[in-house]
Amino acid sequence: MKNKIMVIDDEEDIASMIKMLIEHSGDYEVMALSEAKDIIRHIHTFKPDVILLDLLMPGPGGLDVCDMLNHDPIGLSIPVIVVSGLDKPADRVKAYKFGISDYLVKPVDDVKLIKAIEKAIELKAEKF
Repeated sequence: MKNKIMVIDDEEDIASMIKMLIEHSGDYEVMALSEAKDIIRHIHTFKPDVILLDLLMPGPGGLDVCDMLNHDPIGLSIPVIVVSGLDKPADRVKAYKFGISDYLVKPVDDVKLIKAIEKAIELKAEKF
């Protein structure tokens, strides 16, 4: 069975690139979204194992998405990896307070990204 990864990034080119990278790196099914406004509906239908999330987006931003996920029974069980162009300590602290599993800075190293996904899936399996 393929692990399901959801990529949320308002820059469609980046979301598509990350989607292709993940699909070519292993046995993953990937859904890419360019906005997060219907995130709860999407997680209930797609049921991702991991969410890769940009922080700066129009509409609900990354931290808003983390908050929504933390208030949803399914969302609570999904590890979130922030993939952001921001590399400010304050942004990292805020994101980790929302319970993210990792914080990667764009441009993302392919190997680091896949390792972060694998680690998040392992931790989810141990936790749930």
